[in-house]
Amino acid sequence: MRQSMLMSWLIPLAVFLLLAAIAGRWIGFRAQNPDFYAESGPEFVLTEHLNGPILCEGIIYGPLGRVSSTFVAQMSGEWNGTTGTLAEDFTYSTGNTQLRKWYLTLGENGQFTATADDIIGEARGIQRGNAVRMSYRIKLTEEAGGHVLDVTDWMYHTGDGVIINRSQMRKFGIKVAELVATMRPASQAASESLAAE
Repeated sequence: MRQSMLMSWLIPLAVFLLLAAIAGRWIGFRAQNPDFYAESGPEFVLTEHLNGPILCEGIIYGPLGRVSSTFVAQMSGEWNGTTGTLAEDFTYSTGNTQLRKWYLTLGENGQFTATADDIIGEARGIQRGNAVRMSYRIKLTEEAGGHVLDVTDWMYHTGDGVIINRSQMRKFGIKVAELVATMRPASQAASESLAAE
């Protein structure tokens, strides 16, 4: 009798978890396909929109969906043909700072690769229309737990050089953090600040 009671709720729970896993894979953030954006504009041109001084402002959500941190980053992109760098200088609301430098290499048909010191192996990216998707594994700093996370970045060019960045970080397939940020040319950000005064 006890075993049948256990099975009466264990089987529905297993079915629910299986359906949730399937839905997570085929519905929502992870189900996006770069080809969905192939006809969308304005075109995201990596060598143009990730070039020069860039101001990035964002928030990071923890595993429970609450804001765990905010940040401002000064970025600088430089390109020489099909290779480029994107230097990032982050200041977090906690007072912590972080420097990262991406090394990007453009390939064919909108594909590209990228490396950085805290990236395991190589990030792989693809650009279609106004969108860029990049997938990689990142090793967090020891202060942040030293965990290795699977990251999917989506960046969308919305016009006037503005980019909206949404990233999800997962461990064992479970979302543990999400980042939402804006990126825009630093000169544009300075002009907007002056206009607001």
